[in-house]
Amino acid sequence: MGQIVHFGLGNFARAHLLDYTADAGGDWQVTGVNLRSSATRDGLAAQDFKYALNVQGTGIKQITGLKTILLASEGQQPIFEAMANADIISATVTEKGYHLDQNGQLDMHDPVIASELNGPALRSLIGFIAHDLARRDRPVTVLSCDNRVGNGDALRQAVQHFAQAAQLNIDWSLARFPNAMVDRITPATTDKIRQESNDPMAVPTEAFREWVIEDNFAGPRPDWPDVQFVQDVRPHELRKLRMLNGAHSFLAYAGLAQGYQYVHEAISDPDLRRQALSLMMEAGATLPKDIQDQVPAYAQALLRRFDNTELAHRLNQIAMDGSQKLPYRIVETLRAQAAPVLIAAVRAWMSYCITQTAQGEPLDDPLATDIAKAANSAQPERMLLKLIGAEDLTQLILE
Repeated sequence: MGQIVHFGLGNFARAHLLDYTADAGGDWQVTGVNLRSSATRDGLAAQDFKYALNVQGTGIKQITGLKTILLASEGQQPIFEAMANADIISATVTEKGYHLDQNGQLDMHDPVIASELNGPALRSLIGFIAHDLARRDRPVTVLSCDNRVGNGDALRQAVQHFAQAAQLNIDWSLARFPNAMVDRITPATTDKIRQESNDPMAVPTEAFREWVIEDNFAGPRPDWPDVQFVQDVRPHELRKLRMLNGAHSFLAYAGLAQGYQYVHEAISDPDLRRQALSLMMEAGATLPKDIQDQVPAYAQALLRRFDNTELAHRLNQIAMDGSQKLPYRIVETLRAQAAPVLIAAVRAWMSYCITQTAQGEPLDDPLATDIAKAANSAQPERMLLKLIGAEDLTQLILE
C-alpha cells in the first residue's frame, strides 16, 4: 500500500491532491499533518475522515482516501512514524510556510526556525522534513504543491540550510524534490455549500484542475489521471503564477478598494476587467517564447473562470499574505516587463496596507507588524517596497 504524508491539509489539498489520488484508485492512503489548527482534524474525525467535494457544475464527490490527520501540537513521534513509512511527503503550507527571506534563503532569524534550531519542538515543514531525512533509510519524494517558482528546488534548499545549521547528517541520495505547478480555484467553504453537500466539512471547488510535475520521483507514485509529467515545469508555473495568480492579486487589492467582496464581482467591473486582462497580456509577454502562443487563449479561459459566480471566491482570502505572494506573482514579472497594470497592482497592495493600518484593521500577513510600521512611517510606500524586496523598482513604481 502506497503512503502519502501531506503537510497542510486545508481546502486546497482536499480539492486537489486528495481528489487526484481518489481518482487514481489503487491502495494509496493519505495521512494529513497540520502544524497549527485542530479544527479540520476535529471536524473530519467526527465523520471518519470522509468528506464531500462539491465540484461546481458536475456534482458532489465523496472523498474517502484520507486515513487521519496528525497535529504537531499533540506530539512529534506519530508524525515521524508516518513520515518514515511514506513514499511521498507533500505539502500545501502556503508561501509563508517556507520561512524564506527576501532573497529566497531560509530565514534563520524567523522565530519558528530559530526556535527549532535551539530546541526539540518542531513547528515547521522545513524542520520536520530535515529531521525525517536525518533518520531515513529508504527513498522518499518530497513534493511541494505551493505557489512558488521552483517550489521543489526552494524546499530542498531550505531543508539543506536547516540541516546544516542543525548539524544533521542526511543521505541526500534518498530524497527527490520535484518542482510542480498546481491549479484549481478553491474558495473558503460557506454555509450554503455545507447545506448543499449535507456535510459540515464539505469543500467547494471549480471543475477545472491542472497539475504539472517534474518527472523526478524517488519511488512509487499513484497513477494520477491527467497529471502532466514533464522535464521542465518552469514554463507552466510561470504561466500560472504570472497570469492567474498575478491577476488574482491585482483584483483582490483593487477590488477591495472599490467595495467588492468576490472575484466575480470585481471582474464584472468593466475597468477592472480591462486592467486584469491587460495584466495577463503584460505578464504573458514575459513567458518563454515557446508558450507565448498560448497566452491569448489562456487569458480568455481565466476570465471565464473568474466570471464564475457560484464559486464565491472572496477577495480577502486572496489578499492575505501579500508580502509573501507579491514577490513571485507581480514583482518578478515587473522586473521582466515594466508595464502599467503590473505597477498598478503593486500600488494597489501598498494602498491596501496603508488603508487597513489607518483604519486599525489587522492584516493577515506574517509581516503584519512590519507592514504596520512601514505604513505609519514618513515614507510608507518606500518602506513597503523594501518589505517585498522591490527597492530596485522604487522609482518605476512611485514616479
